[in-house]
Amino acid sequence: MNDSYGRKIQYLRLSVTDLCNYRCVYCMPETGVHKKDHSEILSIEEMTEIVRAAYALDIRKVRLTGGEPLVRKGILTLCRNIKEIDNAIELGVTTNGSLLPAMTKDLKAAGVDRLNISLDSLNPETFSKITRGGNVQNVLNGIRSAQDAGFDNIKINTVLMNGINDKDIFDLIRLTRDNQIHVRFIELMPLGVAKYWNSNRFMTTKAVEGYLHNAELLRIDGVARVYRIAGYKGTIGLICPMSDSFCPSCNKIRVTADGKLKPCLHSHQEIELKGLHGKELEKAITDGILQKPQSHRFGTVGSATERFMNEIGG
Repeated sequence: MNDSYGRKIQYLRLSVTDLCNYRCVYCMPETGVHKKDHSEILSIEEMTEIVRAAYALDIRKVRLTGGEPLVRKGILTLCRNIKEIDNAIELGVTTNGSLLPAMTKDLKAAGVDRLNISLDSLNPETFSKITRGGNVQNVLNGIRSAQDAGFDNIKINTVLMNGINDKDIFDLIRLTRDNQIHVRFIELMPLGVAKYWNSNRFMTTKAVEGYLHNAELLRIDGVARVYRIAGYKGTIGLICPMSDSFCPSCNKIRVTADGKLKPCLHSHQEIELKGLHGKELEKAITDGILQKPQSHRFGTVGSATERFMNEIGG
């Protein structure tokens, strides 16, 4: 269905947990997050019902996020349930990649079509600093296992942070030289922890464009401008929520792990879905779509949500 501004909403991002085995500096507080009671979190059955209701409203793309979705018990069952609604649903998972080696074959068998893997640096020290203790080799092993399992459309997500990983841009671009993967550079947003960061930590994708003089602009893919460097197998994407708002083409809604529909990532507005069923659930999702704002408000008052990124699902 269309929202109030004529945008066709076809994409649901569903957070299956707000827990994670990393503590990325821009995503959650150093102390981690308060673990919610089991009764506060959507069950696998409730998540399946939400996807079914969204499907009835013509949503055909679902991405499972977190936190880290692979720490959620029952994640494979949820994937199978979604594909049983309609195997044609495009099902993706966004993960930090560290747990992939043990799960890629099962994810593939459960019907997952796409994997997005967060990787903010190839430098072991920088990676450990960003994730507060993570080992970059675990993520690289995860990428390799995904390739071996037959995932041929892997996307790498890199959040740009001035003074933290800005020196890693070239090395990340170079991943596309010999690999058919898509590395996407994303501008850091003033959201959650990062809302209170000094402005000099924020940088635009102009820093990446400096490495793309000989690259060809292939297409606009959703919110990303996609480039390929001559002779490289993979592609590079630029996502610019700060310097070039993609709100006019936004086609998604989000549901948090505790069952709140967020019409916009940055809005304080949340619509309760937990406990709703059937037509009542469909109506709540419809209302959420119709209440989707025209744009975020970074240029005026900044992000209005009080949630951390791990609570929303990105």
